[in-house]
Amino acid sequence: MTEGRIETFDAIIIGSGQAGNPLALALAKEKWKVAIVEKDVLGGTCVNTGCTPTKAYVASARAAWAIGNAHSLGIEVPKSPKVNLKTVKKRKDALVKESRLGIRKALADSPQISLIRGTATFLDQTCLKVGSRTLKSNKIFLNVGARARIPEGFEDIDYLTNTTILQLEQVPEHLIVVGGSYIGLEFAQIFRRLGSKVTVLEMGNYLISREDQDTSELVREIFENEGIKVICGAKCLKGKDNKSGGLTVSYHQEKKDKQVSGSHVLIATGRIPNTDLLKPKKACLKVNERGYIDVNPKLETNISGIYALGDCNGKGAFTHTSYNDFEIMENQLFGDKKRTLNDRITNYALYIDPPLGRAGMTVSQAKETGKKLLFARMPMSQISRAKEKGETLGRMEVIVDADSEQILGAAVLGTGGDEIIGTFLTAMYGKQSYKKLMNSVQTHPTVTELIPTLLQQLKPIKK
Repeated sequence: MTEGRIETFDAIIIGSGQAGNPLALALAKEKWKVAIVEKDVLGGTCVNTGCTPTKAYVASARAAWAIGNAHSLGIEVPKSPKVNLKTVKKRKDALVKESRLGIRKALADSPQISLIRGTATFLDQTCLKVGSRTLKSNKIFLNVGARARIPEGFEDIDYLTNTTILQLEQVPEHLIVVGGSYIGLEFAQIFRRLGSKVTVLEMGNYLISREDQDTSELVREIFENEGIKVICGAKCLKGKDNKSGGLTVSYHQEKKDKQVSGSHVLIATGRIPNTDLLKPKKACLKVNERGYIDVNPKLETNISGIYALGDCNGKGAFTHTSYNDFEIMENQLFGDKKRTLNDRITNYALYIDPPLGRAGMTVSQAKETGKKLLFARMPMSQISRAKEKGETLGRMEVIVDADSEQILGAAVLGTGGDEIIGTFLTAMYGKQSYKKLMNSVQTHPTVTELIPTLLQQLKPIKK
C-alpha cells in the first residue's frame, strides 16, 4: 500500500464490540465491502474486560463463598477455602481467548471484510486515517466503546481499573474501591470473597444512585454482612502512594477530614466514551457535554451517513443494548425500518450475590410520571425456594399503571434475580395486563412461582 492512497469501502466500522462485529457480518452477507477498524483486542469491553471475565470471577468468588458457608446447610468443611488467583485468572483468560478467536475466525472467513488494526481518526465526514492508511466511505458506523474515568486527585497514583485488576495474580490484602456503583460493587464483593479486606468509598449519599434509596440500603446491608466496609458521603477524594508501600485515600465526610489506607486502589467512578480519540470535530459530529455522540432513535448522528452504536451514544452501557443497536441498524438498512431506540425497555442486572435484576422504571421514576400506581413488594424470606436454598436475602417488587394495567417496572434482588427479571420483561414487551401474569401457573418449586402471588398483593401508592 503506497502512502496517500485512499481505500474505498461500502462501509467502515470503528470498533469490534458487540454492535460492530455482528454488523460487519450482516453487511458482508449483503455483499458490502466492509472495513472494521480495531485499536486493541477483538471483542470490545464485554469479551475482554466486562461480562466474560468478570462473571468468571463472580463464579470463582461464589464457589469460595459456598464452601465457607456450607456449614449452614449441614456440610462440614475441615478448612477454609484456599484461593489461587493465578488459576482463577488462567480460567478467565481461557474463556476470553476462546471468544476472541471465535470473533477473529468469523471475520476472517468473510472475504468481504477487511480487519484493520489501529486508531481511527476523522479527516472529514467520509474519510478516516488509520496509521498511514486513508479509508473512505459514505457509511461510517462508530462502535468505539468507553474507558474508565479517572477523577482528579488520582491520576498520579498506582491505581487499578476494571481492566488492570483482572491481571492481578495475588489477592490484594486490602482493596479500596473508589466508587459505589455497578463495576465497583461487583469487584468489591468478588475480592472480599476471595480473601481481601475491602473498603468501598462512595461520594454520593447512597450506593448505586440510579436505584431507589431503599434498594441501595438493602445492597449495603448485604455487603456489610459480608464484612465489606461501606463509606458513603465521601467528598473531595484524593489518593497518594505511600513510601512504605500501598496507598492512602483522603476524603471529607461529616465535616471531618478522614483517610483510609490499603494495599490497592480500584477506581470505579464511571466511564467516559472513546469518542475523543476519533477527533469528531473534523467531521463536525455533534458530541454532548459528557462526550457521547448524539443520535436520533434510528442511531443517526447529525451528519448524514455516520451512525453511533453501543456505549459511545449514551443510550445504554450494556452488551444487550449494544447488540440491540446492531439489530436496529440492520433493520434500518435491510428490513422494514420499524425498529428504533424507542422500542427498548430499560433492563439490566447488578451481578453481586444475590444479584439485582431491574426492568423498566424504579419507584421514584414511576412517581414522576404522575400516573395512578399500584405497588407490591415481597421479601425473599417469604419464598420457599429461597429458604430451601438458604438464600433469603433480598426481595421482589413490581409497579403497575393502575389505569392501563401495564407493568411499568420490576426489580428482583435475590437468588436468581438476574434471570427471574426476564419474566416481568417479557410481559412488558408483550404489553400484557399484569393480570395475565397474575393468573398464570408457574413451575414449583421456584422463586418465579411467587410472581403471581406478588401481583395479587398490589396496592395503590399514596401520592
